Amino acid sequence: MPLRDYNAAVDFVDRNVAEGRGGKIAFIDPQRSLSYGELRDAVARVGPMLARLGVEQENRIALVLKDTVDFPILFWGTIRAGIVPVLLNTRLNADQYRYLLEDSRSKVVFASSEFLPAIEEAAADLPHLRTIVAVGDAPPPTLQLAELLDAQHEGGAPAATCADDIAYWQYSSGTTGMPKGVMHVHSSPRVMAENAGRRIGYREDDVVFSAAKLFFAYGLGNAMFCTMGIGATSVLYPERPTADSVFDTLQAHQPTMLFAVPTLYAAMLADPRSRTEALPDRLRLCVSAGEPLPAQVGLNWRNRFGRDIVNGVGSTEMGHLFLTNLPHAVEYGTSGVPVDGYRLRLVDESGDDVADGEIGELLVNGRSAAAGYWNQRDKTRTTFVGEWTRTGDKYHRRADGVYTYCGRTDDIFKVSGIWVSPFEIEQALMSHPKVLEAAVIPAEDVDGLVKPKAFVVLSCCADVDPDALFEELKDHVKSAIGPWKYPRWIQIMDDLPKTSSGKLQRYLLREMTLGGVDATENTRADRVVYGRAAAGSGR
Repeated sequence: MPLRDYNAAVDFVDRNVAEGRGGKIAFIDPQRSLSYGELRDAVARVGPMLARLGVEQENRIALVLKDTVDFPILFWGTIRAGIVPVLLNTRLNADQYRYLLEDSRSKVVFASSEFLPAIEEAAADLPHLRTIVAVGDAPPPTLQLAELLDAQHEGGAPAATCADDIAYWQYSSGTTGMPKGVMHVHSSPRVMAENAGRRIGYREDDVVFSAAKLFFAYGLGNAMFCTMGIGATSVLYPERPTADSVFDTLQAHQPTMLFAVPTLYAAMLADPRSRTEALPDRLRLCVSAGEPLPAQVGLNWRNRFGRDIVNGVGSTEMGHLFLTNLPHAVEYGTSGVPVDGYRLRLVDESGDDVADGEIGELLVNGRSAAAGYWNQRDKTRTTFVGEWTRTGDKYHRRADGVYTYCGRTDDIFKVSGIWVSPFEIEQALMSHPKVLEAAVIPAEDVDGLVKPKAFVVLSCCADVDPDALFEELKDHVKSAIGPWKYPRWIQIMDDLPKTSSGKLQRYLLREMTLGGVDATENTRADRVVYGRAAAGSGR
């Protein structure tokens, strides 16, 4: 790929039309469908429309959009014009939006109608922001995307960009601290599409349904880059996915590929429809990423539906998947092997490589790595070290090259002098039929010794005898993974604190414990914490 004269939108949009797919459906949402030819025509009009709004090449605009066909129109139209779309989570509040709009210095915000109140509150007196445009219905004098595009009768030429120009931003969801603006270049989507596309096995005749949203790196790679990279069709669902809505979408559109996060697969298994409803015959592949796939969820899916879930690992910094199970050789409880095009290392705290079987931090090398974090020089230098990107995840690698997730670098702890992975304990707990979700953190007993503490969401709502449950789960974990690893305390929760993209926020559980939420129960090991608690602030 030449360094100069490359525009990602021309590659992903115009190329599909040039190769004869102009009449093929590119995107389907509940209201309408869009062919590749219609997409190209709409995308070409976005640049002149933005110019009329006072946006110039290399400026940034923010997208706060539901997953509808307007998303690819604005995303690719902005990139085609050499302007940088900043993809924002649709589940934030006004204060969070204000931080992101101020940090990104976005000139224009395009927001789906239901998000306008929060955006308008966030945008008050922001010096860089010129205009808010509604995507959908909105009362005057709010500008509307449909009217602006209809008024733009002619398309513009693509901007003169190169492969290393910044193409788009995403903000890291981050389990702690403020989100960081992750900057990706024009060449990155093609790298992601080729590497992950080959591993997962996309085909031109595929119909892809990603329940993971487009603002999320996993969803963007699934439903946009890999799908358009091969000229396939993507089904978009604008609302927050539930088990029921996913079953409905599968039946309505009969996709060939399903992409979701583990929490959604678990919710589908817990839904009554899973007992009576089969998956579409056309559905040949299910993929999970965004958080580690518990082995029991995969096994239950296989037993219930006769299909496997391919477990994948990616990151906002790398753009998409770089480590997955092989689709034809799924091994639950592992993360698989590196995707072709990426190299992986495991290192200790000194940066030295660790031997097979030892735990180390995962570093990734690949051409889809971000250019860095916006205005975060120290964090950029810490994460992007030469050709390598630090993930902050702990893994061990078998002699056959298969990687297994062990937790975040700040999650691993020692019990009786032996390193313990909270994820391993969580998987053991979730393999018990009474446990739907689990999270494990270190906690101190009365002697100041560190022991595992578990927070569990039960798979049923029936009352349980806490002491009997504790003994049952303790024995289950001991027999599954070792006698020193069982949780000394178990707290029953209504839900677990997670980021808006579904990642577990262990630090909130640690704060609950340190803050005295259950301090009286923490003084004695080997017990259940009585009563239920909700995650509350972790949502």
